[in-house]
Amino acid sequence: MKDYGASGASVESVPVANSSDVVSARQMVRTLAQRSGLSLVHQTKLVTAASELGRNMLIYGGGGVVRATTVADGGRSGIFVEFADQGPGIPDVELALTDGWTSGNGMGLGLSGAKRLVDEFEIDSGADGTTVRIVKWGR
Repeated sequence: MKDYGASGASVESVPVANSSDVVSARQMVRTLAQRSGLSLVHQTKLVTAASELGRNMLIYGGGGVVRATTVADGGRSGIFVEFADQGPGIPDVELALTDGWTSGNGMGLGLSGAKRLVDEFEIDSGADGTTVRIVKWGR
């Protein structure tokens, strides 16, 4: 994935340590999506993905930071969001991205569902934490 965090646009961030912080991060993403002109459908997809990823970051990674910014590439505009924690990492990323797989009591749609809702999805995970980067482009 291109390094959208270095696009020159201002980056907004929300530290996530509890469920109300996930709500704040989701609102930040929604506001950026509205400002950038994403359609209501694309806003909803992005905010849903951000909610799932923020919740996963809190539950499995012990919290972290959500960073977001508007991006442009080849005449199109969108939103880049990064979720970074310092948790134990995901032992098997490929398995975790499988529909129906869950490590907890959820429906197993978190990571795979979030991936389907956005246009670009990247995950890096290791013993020092997990970082997920997503982009949703306007059409």
